[in-house]
Amino acid sequence: MLIALIARDKPGALQTRLDNRDSHVAYLKESGVVSQAGPLLNADGGMIGSLVVLEVENMAQAEEWAAKDPYKAADLFESVELIPWNKVI
Repeated sequence: MLIALIARDKPGALQTRLDNRDSHVAYLKESGVVSQAGPLLNADGGMIGSLVVLEVENMAQAEEWAAKDPYKAADLFESVELIPWNKVI
């Protein structure tokens, strides 16, 4: 199943994002369940959140993945949603 993780950064947390970006990107690559991923951007092109599409067996696996994300450990996010997603195109 596909799960869209949509996370919004805490206000003023860009430096936290930058400080933890390398470990986050390594986790994306090494976990084996990320189909697509990238930052959400504001109108000026600044990073303000994340969109990660996970290909997992169930919601519990997606929740476990999210709990182990280095951005979570860094307390970057103001909110995180895990939403089942159906790819059409």
